[in-house]
Amino acid sequence: MEIRAQKLKAIIEWSEKNEDVRALLLTSSLVNPSAPVDEFSDLDIEFIFKSNVSYVSNKNWTLDFGNPIAMVEEDESCFDNKHAMKMVLYDDGVKVDFKLYSISKFVEETQQKELPEDWDIGYKILLDKDGVTKKMLKPTYRVSIINRPSEKEFKVILNDFWWDTTYVAKCLAREDIFYAKFMSETIIRTEYLIPLIEWYISSEHNWNITTNKYGRLFKKYLTSEIWAKIEETFSGSNLGDNWKALLAMADLVSQIGTDLSKKLGYPYPDKLEKDIRKYLAGIKTKCQL
Repeated sequence: MEIRAQKLKAIIEWSEKNEDVRALLLTSSLVNPSAPVDEFSDLDIEFIFKSNVSYVSNKNWTLDFGNPIAMVEEDESCFDNKHAMKMVLYDDGVKVDFKLYSISKFVEETQQKELPEDWDIGYKILLDKDGVTKKMLKPTYRVSIINRPSEKEFKVILNDFWWDTTYVAKCLAREDIFYAKFMSETIIRTEYLIPLIEWYISSEHNWNITTNKYGRLFKKYLTSEIWAKIEETFSGSNLGDNWKALLAMADLVSQIGTDLSKKLGYPYPDKLEKDIRKYLAGIKTKCQL
């Protein structure tokens, strides 16, 4: 995107002229070969200052790159006293996440035996006035690769999934849509369904693939049949539609969970599924839906 490229150029030029800036890095999706990039992708910038103190306490310098319309500021206490952050949305539509290091803290990070996750995802050195980046390890780009689960992890996810479906059913029977949505979307979808789908996809790619954050690339790697079943797990505010989505989620987990159990050689909780489905059906019948 031309506007984003111009913004990056302005940041580099500003850093070259600013004696406080000793190094400059670009990180995250724009330098990760496995990450999807489009016009909405952010700029992730890391400034390495002689001292970041005045840049953390003062935000006027962010005006040098455009007119901010929104900003989130986080000091070093949020990041184990390693760095601070200023996340800025400019009126030209470009969002820049600035990470602010003091050079001493940055050097400490480069001396670790393993590359921190934020750098292992990918980084590009844009500027280094003092050679402080010379000892940085090369990124493996593997931090987001989906690994094979242990038998315990597989068992816990499935057990928790079937257990928590009962909360959704009770909430729908009470017409408590807020808590039903919290359980189905925040808990079940995020903590159980997404990992299961990730494992399902990775199992078909020799455990050497990433689907990016929270399923961003699911559609790319799933068959149209499975994707259609996933779409059926989403619903609005209608109670009947939420029941359909809950049961669609149960069907999906049953299908991919059973398939995974065969590939992994782990047992699938058939009896638990059967008993929970009976319980869900009983509650649904009482609701006359």
